[in-house]
Amino acid sequence: MEVNPGIKRTAAMIVLRHGEEFLLLKRNKEPNAGRYVPIGGKIEPHERPVDAAIRETYEEAGLQIDKSQLHYAGVLAESSPTNYNWLCFIYLVDINRLPPPPCDEGSLEWVSFHDIAYIPTPPTDWQVYQYLMRRQPFALDAVYDENLNMLEMREEISGQLVKAPDFNRPESDK
Repeated sequence: MEVNPGIKRTAAMIVLRHGEEFLLLKRNKEPNAGRYVPIGGKIEPHERPVDAAIRETYEEAGLQIDKSQLHYAGVLAESSPTNYNWLCFIYLVDINRLPPPPCDEGSLEWVSFHDIAYIPTPPTDWQVYQYLMRRQPFALDAVYDENLNMLEMREEISGQLVKAPDFNRPESDK
């Protein structure tokens, strides 16, 4: 069975947090090679997002967590006219600070919330971390052009435009 390349792939992303620090993955493969992202990955056939979050946390960080530790934070939909089309269920897990474990996907590093604005991340992530710090649920919808430049991002619960084409991080946050 051939699958249309524009079909959204589903994923679970897990943000590991200790206070105001996040244990992020500096990816060594595409998508987002060289950028800092939460751990996570594709949801397998017949797998629930919460189960994928538990599995991915173990596979990428070696941490065994259970459902009671996971806090559902929101959803991020990303759409483009290319093969980059995702629906990501995002979870937050508060953990004790530990030495970053080895990871096959790249290197895990602790990053302060205040430093995230200064490191390479996907264009959606700065807004996601702000919602997480406020513990505010979100449903984000990001639209990209054929070169994967973000055209806009809306928060679907409020309808608010959170990122316009000419929007960059505030000067104080760059």
